Amino acid sequence: MSELRRVKSGSALIAYSIAVIGAFLIVGGLVWVMISYTRPEPLGAERATERKKALTELRSANVDALSTYGWQDQARGVVRLPMMDKESGGPGRSMELALKLWQNPAAARSNLIARVEKATAPAPKAPEKPSQFE
Repeated sequence: MSELRRVKSGSALIAYSIAVIGAFLIVGGLVWVMISYTRPEPLGAERATERKKALTELRSANVDALSTYGWQDQARGVVRLPMMDKESGGPGRSMELALKLWQNPAAARSNLIARVEKATAPAPKAPEKPSQFE
């Protein structure tokens, strides 16, 4: 009887071992499949030059936006002032105005909320089309 139990427990141990090893192999295979399917293609020289060109265009556009005047939202009357001087690299007109405004912090804080509300106010509604019978 005890030999029968040993055989059962020995075969059960082998079965459990095979099941655990099989589970690890299945999970490892699934991980390998996910890694192989989600790996991006290697970055070629052509794609690298494309990305470098896009980066230089973006940086030049940012420099232009930071150093020139322009409309941010013409309907609301919000303009873009230069933050830096293109030639000298020093502070632009917007920074000069900010420094001047914040010399008196109490006045600047009271004016700040009004400026934010003006900048984030919803655009006025477009006029409704007149009826065809008018």
